[in-house]
Amino acid sequence: MAAERLWAPWRLQYIKGEKPDECIFCTKPALDDESALIVRRGDRCYVMLNAFPYTSGHVMVSPYEHVADLAALDRPTALELMTLTQESIRAIRAAYGPDGFNVGANLGTAAGAGIAEHLHFHVVPRWEGDTNFTSVVGEVRVLPESLEHTQRTLEEAFAEL
Repeated sequence: MAAERLWAPWRLQYIKGEKPDECIFCTKPALDDESALIVRRGDRCYVMLNAFPYTSGHVMVSPYEHVADLAALDRPTALELMTLTQESIRAIRAAYGPDGFNVGANLGTAAGAGIAEHLHFHVVPRWEGDTNFTSVVGEVRVLPESLEHTQRTLEEAFAEL
């Protein structure tokens, strides 16, 4: 008897797709918000959807400045980075009502950073029971909505803050 197949075709783009030579955290802010998946901009930092999210609402908060070291941030940038992280939690909570959050940064490749050269925080909404055999065994994420819908939803939630 054949095992069931679960299809996640959007992941193939990430796995086999060309990896950009330039830093996405430096190039995305120059684009319009819709194509860059940016849902909130500050003076020194911004919030962008993760194009390959673990859950709907997974965002990344990053400074505009190309810097890898959290300890190297000046005080105003560090404050805005944390403020936008807090606002992201509030917006995601209002829009999706998750049971909890994973929030953090992977500093360096040894810590698991996919893009180690540009500091960014992940804000990942979580729900009771959202880790099941699909994501643990199959390494597949089941997302209930498109990135475009998530972007509109979070833009509205940030506007309400």
